[in-house]
Amino acid sequence: MAEGEADGVRVLFWGTPSFAVPSLRALIGEGHDVVGVVTQPDRPAGRGRVLTAPPVKQAALEEMIPVLQPEKARGDAFKEELRRLQPDISVVVAYGQILKNDILELPPRGSINVHASLLPKLRGAAPINWAIVRGFRETGITIMRMVEKMDAGPIILQVAEPIAEDERADDLWLRLSEIGAAALVEALALIEAGKHVEKPQDESKATYAPRITRADAHVDWSADAVVVDRLIRGMDSVPGAWTRFGDADLKVFRPKPEPELRHGAEPGTVLHTHATAAAEGMLVACGKGAVWIREVQPPGKRRLTTAEWLRGRSVREGDILR
Repeated sequence: MAEGEADGVRVLFWGTPSFAVPSLRALIGEGHDVVGVVTQPDRPAGRGRVLTAPPVKQAALEEMIPVLQPEKARGDAFKEELRRLQPDISVVVAYGQILKNDILELPPRGSINVHASLLPKLRGAAPINWAIVRGFRETGITIMRMVEKMDAGPIILQVAEPIAEDERADDLWLRLSEIGAAALVEALALIEAGKHVEKPQDESKATYAPRITRADAHVDWSADAVVVDRLIRGMDSVPGAWTRFGDADLKVFRPKPEPELRHGAEPGTVLHTHATAAAEGMLVACGKGAVWIREVQPPGKRRLTTAEWLRGRSVREGDILR
């Protein structure tokens, strides 16, 4: 190997959100030559809708890695840009677009993906959210060979991770991003050594985790308290579970279920309010049981404790959230 040449393979990295950043940094830390990064275009973000670079772009620029931001990852001109980078392999981590075979097969060693579930369960864009919403006790990371069909390629490596009873999507996202980075490094080492085995997925066991819609995040208070609790935790903090209070939306966070509490109230009814800092906030009736809501976010405002919000609102027991 020539003096100054990086160890490891020449990697073309694809990723966009903060979930992908630990994987990018792990590749660099292990001495792999990251020859380029492909990420989504800069988008408006925040209340001021300021044009903002994706987290992966920010990390790549810090490392002085060339960045490509195509609106669509296709076309002859784009493929020629990739060829000039001469990657040995593509690594894809939450990039945000489905890639066609000509792109996946462009590097000599093809393309591998870091996916945040134990495939074939929870294929799709939002596996972390849906794992919590659906009450999974365990999820994990899958490193797989990519094919054109979504998340359907053969499995190279899997790492299981338990989901705590009070787990929020944000916490699981952060933990799995680090587990995914470690698993990626291990999988690449196996590939380099020729010791990896690619196991086909069992299509009969495939389930899906589609992109979250606004309707998905709406709280159905007629469900039982355990289901409502899971929904709110699974949508925390983006996009945020929401309900209607009066004529405005209200995002709700940090639930604490009371599944055995009996009441005769209409689902969505505010049963109790506590505005002191040490209290639980607001208890809301469900179809069975009730759920304490301990943090909220009114429209255009910051996220705050329910106790703080209650001190500035005339919320009464008997009011209804819809």
